[in-house]
Amino acid sequence: MFTGIIEEVGILQQINLGNGFGVMEIKCRNVLEETKIGDSIATNGVCLTVKEKTYNSFKAEVMGETLAKSNLGSLKVGDKLNLERALRLSDRLGGHIVSGHIDGIGRIISIKQEMDGTWFTISAPREVLRYIIYKGSIGIDGMSLTVAYVDEEVFKVSVIPHTLDNTILPYKKINSVVNLECDLVGKYIEKLFSGKNEDEEVKKHDIGMDFLKNSGF
Repeated sequence: MFTGIIEEVGILQQINLGNGFGVMEIKCRNVLEETKIGDSIATNGVCLTVKEKTYNSFKAEVMGETLAKSNLGSLKVGDKLNLERALRLSDRLGGHIVSGHIDGIGRIISIKQEMDGTWFTISAPREVLRYIIYKGSIGIDGMSLTVAYVDEEVFKVSVIPHTLDNTILPYKKINSVVNLECDLVGKYIEKLFSGKNEDEEVKKHDIGMDFLKNSGF
């Protein structure tokens, strides 16, 4: 689990693709402190496992499914990435609970600077937008941000200067693709309600001819 508070901006040093997966090497320093082989680091919001590490970089394997359904597959050497180590129980939860499992990708369609921050308008698939609510939380490339507007096609976030200065957002442009992870709470609530309906359907189907015969009718 992560918080969506970016600890460091890393740089992609190398990426090798083949045989259905890839290996990425990322240059960084801060997130390597106290990090061991096998630990998790959120990379643009994607939970990756540290395979190898040096004093200023780490390597991680990326499955083909992840490459296809996130923006990691389109990265080039030299690109910058948001990095965050996994949450410890003693840490402050400054953002919101982020799993590192991407729900889909969005596309930036507008960037507008105003007095109260920089506004990003992002288009997203309907299966993602269904979980996005006004003033709720959204993970964008691993960043915990608050939704300031949402409709059936897009949502908007307003970003303060501190976030711009400490993440990869300043490098984003119109049509840039971003990884999106919706708040876990909404998905769990949906699952609970859908599960209840499934149980009711099972009960309905169980009352058939065999049930009636066995019951003496």
